[in-house]
Amino acid sequence: MTTQLIGLDWGSTHLRAYRFGERGLVEEVRTLSCGIRELPAGGFAEAFMQAVREWPQVPVLACGMVGSRNGWLEVPYLDTPTRTDRLAAALKPFTAPDGRTVHLVPGLRDPGRPDVMRGEETQVAGVLAQFPAASHRGQLLLPGTHSKWVTVRDGAITGFATVMTGELYGLLSRHSILGASLPPAVDDDAAFRRGAATARDSGAAGVLSRVFSARTLMLDGTLAPASVADYLSGLLIGDELRVALAAGWIDAREPLLMVGDAALCSRYLKAAEAYGLQLTRAPDATTARGLWLIAVEAGLVTTRATA
Repeated sequence: MTTQLIGLDWGSTHLRAYRFGERGLVEEVRTLSCGIRELPAGGFAEAFMQAVREWPQVPVLACGMVGSRNGWLEVPYLDTPTRTDRLAAALKPFTAPDGRTVHLVPGLRDPGRPDVMRGEETQVAGVLAQFPAASHRGQLLLPGTHSKWVTVRDGAITGFATVMTGELYGLLSRHSILGASLPPAVDDDAAFRRGAATARDSGAAGVLSRVFSARTLMLDGTLAPASVADYLSGLLIGDELRVALAAGWIDAREPLLMVGDAALCSRYLKAAEAYGLQLTRAPDATTARGLWLIAVEAGLVTTRATA
């Protein structure tokens, strides 16, 4: 058994490769714009070779959309509740063109909604390793194009919900009347906070009853055209938080762990102030940590004892 590993976080738009040394230390990272929707002419095999070229012949563990229906090889979802050991037991191996064995991490399915995730389960594994208290009873937010709200009980992901906040923002700001023919956006903290407060105060009607205000406020002259994007961002992120509270996905009396892009997380932290929520941002590289932990659980690698 080896003490080294190659980990791949392979999503829709990007591929991030990690070369692990002993004890799970990341020694090199490569980031390629070779997501499953942006593959080179040689397809998955060529993208894989670019990611691991000249790296040692060691086990490869991959998570994310690479295991989806449109990925390199489909891996069935596991239903919640699921712990790290169950993920490790369900890895799907296959042989890459260069002879390496690639092991794919299955995604998760919450049958109660239904809802699905691929890649986030590995992030959560990494987060829980760094916050043991959250393993017993935790609530996590993974903001992004498709935000995930995750519930953890006794070390298992017991349920989750997806909110398409990032994608909706892109559609409304670039392809709707709200963002049409506007000047380049400026960073307007006040406009963002106003949007978050507007979402908070929308009550049972929700943000759909207020989203057109991004245009009417501009027409009234109370919102600068270059500030519409920040107002709209605050409105949508604020509504995501409102929905999470109303639906019972989170308990406002308990801390909420958040993991994701630093700039995006800072927006959620600002919007959370309007609701009095306690958000704690988890450290970066949680996916890399999760990959290593799953590999150890699966017996792909062993951590060498420290002298």
